[in-house]
Amino acid sequence: MGTFWTLIMMIVIGAAIGGVTNSLAIKMLFRPYKAVFIGRWRVPFTPGLIPKRREELARQLGLMVVNHLLTAESLKNRFLNDKQEEALTGWLQQKSDRIFKSEEPVQAWLDRFDIDSPVPYVEKSMDTWIESQYETVKERYKTKTIRETLPNRWIVRLDGKVDVVTYYILDKGIEYFSSEEGKDRVRIMIEDFLKTRGTLGSMIQMIMGNTSLADKVQPEIIKFLKHEGTHKILEQVLRKEWETVKDWQWDRAFSIVTDQDLIVRLQRLLKERINLHEWLERPLGQATAPLEEGIVQGLIPKMVGLTRGMLLEKVEQLLSKMELQEIVREQVDSFEISRLEDLILGISRREFKMITYLGAVLGGIIGLLQGILVLFVIV
Repeated sequence: MGTFWTLIMMIVIGAAIGGVTNSLAIKMLFRPYKAVFIGRWRVPFTPGLIPKRREELARQLGLMVVNHLLTAESLKNRFLNDKQEEALTGWLQQKSDRIFKSEEPVQAWLDRFDIDSPVPYVEKSMDTWIESQYETVKERYKTKTIRETLPNRWIVRLDGKVDVVTYYILDKGIEYFSSEEGKDRVRIMIEDFLKTRGTLGSMIQMIMGNTSLADKVQPEIIKFLKHEGTHKILEQVLRKEWETVKDWQWDRAFSIVTDQDLIVRLQRLLKERINLHEWLERPLGQATAPLEEGIVQGLIPKMVGLTRGMLLEKVEQLLSKMELQEIVREQVDSFEISRLEDLILGISRREFKMITYLGAVLGGIIGLLQGILVLFVIV
């Protein structure tokens, strides 16, 4: 019975020594946090291993992150592969529906992002562009004729407008002479004519009596303007003049109006045709509808592919400029030792407990072997 209890005591003592020793060794990794002094003499093994070697630990962790964790190859394989490119493209295409289906005005979207109205800037750019293009075109074509510079389809279209202009002039003439203003003008012209004819004018007035000569002439003028022959004569005159104008050099055409007046007219015409203010009031989806297919099916995949290609080429350079190693080192070096202890124990607490238990088991086995050895020696 004494031999049995001796073995038990040896096992218990060995297990206690092994467990306490391993537990103490683990504690000494972190504690004490600071060096302990007795007078000027520093107590050995103070501070703990990690507090003492914190700077080196921080540096090694930085190297480990850069060399083994966040490497260029690992980032390429994980985030810059074909699968991720397809996923990002699909996500952007899906999110673009919010823009192309939006019923909010374009101006509301600009206000949402605190973007000033682009109208003044765009109109100023348009004005500058027209001025520069006008001077360029004027210098290039001033010695050439209208006939040889205008596209043939434009010439044909303008030829067809001669008949339209003829009708327009005659209609405006009929409208004018049918009005009271036109009648008064005819009367004034007749009176001025008769005054310059002396006796002949007086005789005509006597023959006409109280009837106004303008009442007789006005219907005849309107009838003349409505006559088919008048239309043909005016059309022939206009066509002849138009053929003459075709052979003008542009320098002569430009001389009819001042440069500034023509530039202002062109600028006003372009602004009226584009009408940016009206465009800003249209729903964003409607304003961007013509661009939807090109952006969704063309621009987005192309931009994602170009971005991926650029990142593949520049990822090493980007990681180098980010200085991840230095960031990790500074962060770890700035940790409180207690926080660093909680961090490491939070990850490895279970393993440290197993080390303590293993020490106790090994200590117990050693105690058992020592007990057996003592019994054999005594015997």
